[in-house]
Amino acid sequence: RDGDVIRFNFALNETEVILKNTTFVSFKVAKYSLSPDLKYALFAYDVKQVYRHSYTASYIVYNINTREVWELNPPEVQNSVLQHAAWGRQGRQLIYIFENNIYYQSDVKSSSLRITSSGMEGAIFNGIADWLYEEEILHSHLAHWWSPDGERLAFLRIDNTLVPNMALPQFTGSTYPRGIQYPYPMAGQRNPTVKLFVVNLFGITNTQELHPPDQLRLREFYITMVKWINHTRLAVRWVNRPQNASLLTVCEATTGVCHQRHEESSDTWLTSQEPLFSEDLSRIFLIMPVRHGGHRDFHHVAMFSKKSRSDPVEVRHLTSGNWEVIRIVAYDESKNLIYFLSSEKAPQQRHLYSLSTNGSFSKECLTCDMKEDCLFFDADISPNAQNAILYCQGLRHSPLPLFCNHLSLAAYFILESNVPLRSALDARRTSKTDFLNSQAVSKSEMFLGRGSAPGEQAVTEKFGLNWDLVLAVSEQIIVAQLDGRGPGFGGQRFLVKLPYVDRTRIGGYGGYITLMMLDSERLIRCAAAQEKYMFNTCAAEPPAL
Repeated sequence: RDGDVIRFNFALNETEVILKNTTFVSFKVAKYSLSPDLKYALFAYDVKQVYRHSYTASYIVYNINTREVWELNPPEVQNSVLQHAAWGRQGRQLIYIFENNIYYQSDVKSSSLRITSSGMEGAIFNGIADWLYEEEILHSHLAHWWSPDGERLAFLRIDNTLVPNMALPQFTGSTYPRGIQYPYPMAGQRNPTVKLFVVNLFGITNTQELHPPDQLRLREFYITMVKWINHTRLAVRWVNRPQNASLLTVCEATTGVCHQRHEESSDTWLTSQEPLFSEDLSRIFLIMPVRHGGHRDFHHVAMFSKKSRSDPVEVRHLTSGNWEVIRIVAYDESKNLIYFLSSEKAPQQRHLYSLSTNGSFSKECLTCDMKEDCLFFDADISPNAQNAILYCQGLRHSPLPLFCNHLSLAAYFILESNVPLRSALDARRTSKTDFLNSQAVSKSEMFLGRGSAPGEQAVTEKFGLNWDLVLAVSEQIIVAQLDGRGPGFGGQRFLVKLPYVDRTRIGGYGGYITLMMLDSERLIRCAAAQEKYMFNTCAAEPPAL
């Protein structure tokens, strides 16, 4: 709360200050990370945003014990601005990205090794995402993944050389806007090409390409997921351009060979989920659409088992019903338990569940009856799956991180209650009012918002400090959120049944909703589809209220 970095031993209930808040003030630190051995810190300053997730910054390495400081720069380049810098998995490994190339240091004071040399500004990206992969595919600007032992690094090479550019005007306060050019593939245009590599960082450095399945090699495809299973094997999901067919493979980092483990297709589109594997790879846990009630598909946990290479794959659906599994969080193989977040309690809520995989398939909600009465949870489970940090993101009107000492929730304690935030919000008028049943209400302006893409969900119990709250509190505007036909976590087949929808060509529909709002009996004054499509329009004259 005071800006210190604290190491907390929950078993002994002891705390230790690692970095004082004064250190961050002295170096004007915007972002920080600690080395795995907790001896050094990496400080980012002069941070400048690029897109939603990406940014550039300058970095310094800080010795926590001696307070020694030095800049992190590529060889023969001083005062550099980096696209990314981070610690590795072991000791004091460092990786950073400069001019779309990856650099590696085995120690904080060792010389840098350039892993790639093909990087080209705005065209070829190594280990970092271009705009398309950042915004639409990975939802992150990072496109590299460490092996658990830190000996190997998997990374994407994204090539935009043949992708047409689009110009976006940037309004900087001057008389004329400045045009920004960046690769933007529209329908029917070339997509960026992508390749997956693994570089061996220990011993003789060599780079191995992991090849896509044969049926995708001559077609456009995306790589939507890369996940290390153990020190030498990775799970990789390859998806065709229409995003209605995907292949899950297990790849050998030493040889580059990928073996197909699961194929999935849909007549609409597929959502990307990370699989969980048993230690011997004989079991895979995935979230799959399951038909319920004869007309809608809901995402549930499925277990794929195979005792030997010659045996057929056995598929068992472990959950079912008219609710959805949001994310599989962890798998405890020693206890035959998986942990997942779901919307079973209510579509707008999130709770953590455990599920037995030993044949009984018994399910238990671990957070439904907590005395704090939280309605929207996220969870971060320890590697041994014995403890969890629970983030309460929907307790009345404040987020509340909780720490769970045991996954049975027999004992837990609160790490941070966010009392200052609660007190500040209690002083503001943020109550929900039932205007439909109110007798004496004067007419007010209303802002109506909704999710902009299929699968998104706007109406949840999750708390957020956002533009809606500004309008409601400061401008006294009524704010309403709408999940129309096709909200997330309510089943897949919501648009396909419409007679005027071509089921083979379904994409985003923000512009369509915008125009329909303006045609809704002149009740809507202005409507906008934000962000990606830069499309907005307003009614020519005020409607009659």
